[in-house]
Amino acid sequence: MHDLIVAAAQLVATPRDVLRNVQRHARLASLAADDGAQMVIFPELSLTSYDLRLTTDDALTPDDVRLRPLSRIARERDIVIVAGGPVAVSGGLSIGAMAFHPSGESTTYLKQYPTATEQATFIPGPGPVTLTIGGDVVGLAICADVGHPEHSREAAERGATVYAAGSLLSVEGYAEDAARLQGYAAEHRMLALVANYGAPAGGYVSAGRSAAWSNDGELLASAPPSGEALVVAERMGGRWAARIVVVDGAAADSAA
Repeated sequence: MHDLIVAAAQLVATPRDVLRNVQRHARLASLAADDGAQMVIFPELSLTSYDLRLTTDDALTPDDVRLRPLSRIARERDIVIVAGGPVAVSGGLSIGAMAFHPSGESTTYLKQYPTATEQATFIPGPGPVTLTIGGDVVGLAICADVGHPEHSREAAERGATVYAAGSLLSVEGYAEDAARLQGYAAEHRMLALVANYGAPAGGYVSAGRSAAWSNDGELLASAPPSGEALVVAERMGGRWAARIVVVDGAAADSAA
């Protein structure tokens, strides 16, 4: 099996400040590319920060002029950048993950399983989306999608070797979702990757600890509980390992 490097970016976002958040995305995406990553995924609603008060006025599209730095880095550094943002749909707003490809094209996935609280603001998406990175398939997930086993199963049925979730995992909810991701990795024989916030967002105290689990369910690396960092997972000779690139201070736990 050919080599592959993918990354999860742990982000500290400024509420509704898209331009400032894009700068943070650009820095982390560039660092991921420096480390050889072919894809980097950011947390849920990373471009605006998580906020249940968002409206269609806050909606983003991949061709938004403010997001041009991300499309430029994707092209120039040969990396797929998956950033979170609100997306306008028929009837309202959805939680989206926008993937910027080196080709200049984009792919948008809409969260299939928003929570009951989120459904007051956001409409569920229509179905799964996968990305092709070299010869690998990456299944995209957004936070509460992970709470539905059928979501990871559908990704596996589509040939996914990586299951990548952009999330906001609170201190209270982290252990449960981490256990789910670990279980999906082992059950479906795919790397599981989660990108979380490195600071409070939307009224929640984020747990940080963005992480990667190998395709046998082993925890490979876990970022610090706060601050910005990259979890970089690499497959060489068919085996996965991971490392932490700390961008913003704190020490990390790593089982790599």
